[in-house]
Amino acid sequence: MAALRVPALRYIIGGNGPVLRGSQRRWAQVHDVRFVATHREPDRILERYKEKLDRKAKEQGLRDVNELKEAYKSKIHNLRAKINAAGSNSPASTSPFPQPPPPPQPISSPTHSPSTAQTPSRPTTPPGIKTLSSYIDIPKTLALPPKEIEYIWRLRHASSKTSLCAVIPTQTYTQIERTARRHPQFILPLPREGQGAEIHFLQWTFPTPTTTTVLFTHLAEYKLRGEYSQPHTTVTLHLELAGPKGLVLVQGSVVEGRGVSVEEGRWLVMCLQKFYGVGEERGERRRLLEQFSHGDGGFKVEELLEEAEKI
Repeated sequence: MAALRVPALRYIIGGNGPVLRGSQRRWAQVHDVRFVATHREPDRILERYKEKLDRKAKEQGLRDVNELKEAYKSKIHNLRAKINAAGSNSPASTSPFPQPPPPPQPISSPTHSPSTAQTPSRPTTPPGIKTLSSYIDIPKTLALPPKEIEYIWRLRHASSKTSLCAVIPTQTYTQIERTARRHPQFILPLPREGQGAEIHFLQWTFPTPTTTTVLFTHLAEYKLRGEYSQPHTTVTLHLELAGPKGLVLVQGSVVEGRGVSVEEGRWLVMCLQKFYGVGEERGERRRLLEQFSHGDGGFKVEELLEEAEKI
């Protein structure tokens, strides 16, 4: 239909000018819009209140609305003069629209100096995430040698039965993080004596520039609840000392009653390091990571179990 209409439309526009000229109305009248807008409105108002004005005229002993206008002519004139005199003092009186409200004034705090107000605020830490300053005094720790820092960090978490603690070199963490950003999700088997292996789902997150988190969840629960599933093991890597001291402090915990012991949680963390870090069989483990991330149908859980047994 569109192909039939286009030539017809072109014919009318391009070559059928006389038809348009013949249908033009020469007797059409042009009205001044300003006159219509300013003169018809009073007539419309007068018609609307005509009955009330007639009643008012009769109450005052007058014949019609015209005599009522004459009686109030001087009063109306004086009232208009007062309104014009009051409006002439305002620079915006000529505008038919109401004046916009003034812009809101910035709230200034007397306790802050100008230099403090110009300093950009630091990004807030997401809820539930603890940075390294929640555990140790970072300025004092920077003055200590790496060996002493590792000793203090392990001693800091020795009293908790469900705590996981480790210290890794910055170079090792850099290799792990590079792989984790490419493969933020993976599965790991947890051997069960006499029951084969149980599959667990892991997920990397990077909530702050100095914090990396790994969440371990039962694969069956993750399939059932998705993002609402509750992890049984959480591991946090703190990077505040990675540059000045060459250390990344690792802290985690295993939730009691979730079907995983502390020893099993440690094994999962060690298995994670073997798959995401550097090892002798890194090529085969990298292939499994690539297959899982890309949804490759060639990914086999049996091969994953074989690699896990080598750890």
